[in-house]
Amino acid sequence: MKIILLGYMGSGKSTIGRLIASKKNFSFIDLDNYIEEKENKTVAEIFETKGEIYFRKKEDLYLKEILNLKQEIVLALGGGTPCYGNNMEYILNDKTAKTVYLKTSINTIVARLINEKSQRPLVARLKQEELHEFVAKHLFERSYFYNQSEYKITVDNKNVHEIVAELNKIV
Repeated sequence: MKIILLGYMGSGKSTIGRLIASKKNFSFIDLDNYIEEKENKTVAEIFETKGEIYFRKKEDLYLKEILNLKQEIVLALGGGTPCYGNNMEYILNDKTAKTVYLKTSINTIVARLINEKSQRPLVARLKQEELHEFVAKHLFERSYFYNQSEYKITVDNKNVHEIVAELNKIV
C-alpha cells in the first residue's frame, strides 16, 4: 500500500507523512527531497537555474519512479505535483495508493508560510501582503485536483497527533 498526501505547501504533508509512516512502519518519501537528492540541487536552485518547466518534468519522472516501487510507503507530494501533466490521473490509477488531501485554510497556510518563505521558491519573492492573495488564487486553482483524493482531512485547529490519529483510522 502507498499513502499519498496531497495539499498546498505548508499544509503539513511532510510532518504528518513522517509520523504516519513511523506509526505504520512504512518508508517515508518526500517528493521534493527525493528530487533534490536525484538532481543534487535544492528545489529553489532547480527553479532558479533550470526553471519551473524543467522541475515539473523531473517531478513527473520521479513521481512515476516512486509509484513503481514495490514497498509500503507514505509519499508527501509537492503542492503542485497533482496539478501538472497527468500526475493526478497516474496517482489515481495506482491501485495500491490511498490518496489523502490535507485540507488547510488560506489563513493557516499564510501563517505557516510567513516564517519559511525563503525555502519556498514560489512565494520567496512575495511581500507579506501579497502572500494571502497568491495563496487564495493558487488554492482555488488547485482545489480541483486536491479534491479528487479518496480521503480529505481538514487540518485547521488540530495538532499533528490529532491529524495522524484521524489519518490512521482511514488508511
